[in-house]
Amino acid sequence: MIPTEQAEAKYINPLARFVTIEAIALLLKVTITQIKYIRCWARVVLVVGVKFSRFVSYADLPPIIAAEAPNTADIIRWRKRWNKNTHGVPQFWLEFYKQKFEQALNVSQLHDWGQIIGVIKFGLSLVTVQKLRHFYSDTKAKLENVLLMAA
Repeated sequence: MIPTEQAEAKYINPLARFVTIEAIALLLKVTITQIKYIRCWARVVLVVGVKFSRFVSYADLPPIIAAEAPNTADIIRWRKRWNKNTHGVPQFWLEFYKQKFEQALNVSQLHDWGQIIGVIKFGLSLVTVQKLRHFYSDTKAKLENVLLMAA
């Protein structure tokens, strides 16, 4: 069964555009195949899987390049959540963006992911920023090598 995102509310949270099965799987520490379905409610996301169901805050999910770029209102929502819970970006975001860097098909797409990191950098620790820069530069070098070999 392929998990689907279903809107259950008349009001859709503006952060709903960042709901992805990959991010939810990383957050909940489950595989994508364990997730049966995802329902976007007004204030939370309901995730139902094999032998579990969880509510997830929209503000726990990282921004993606497939959606409209984060705006000031999104940043305010994230800051409010982070100040309440962890005082910074959730730890799984590092792994999420590392995977997205590795999945980039070209340097342009990698650059787009880097732009997203630039927007949320304020909430990242210095160590996390350094790790992401390292992943970014390694991936960029690999993509450029592929281009050189293809030419």
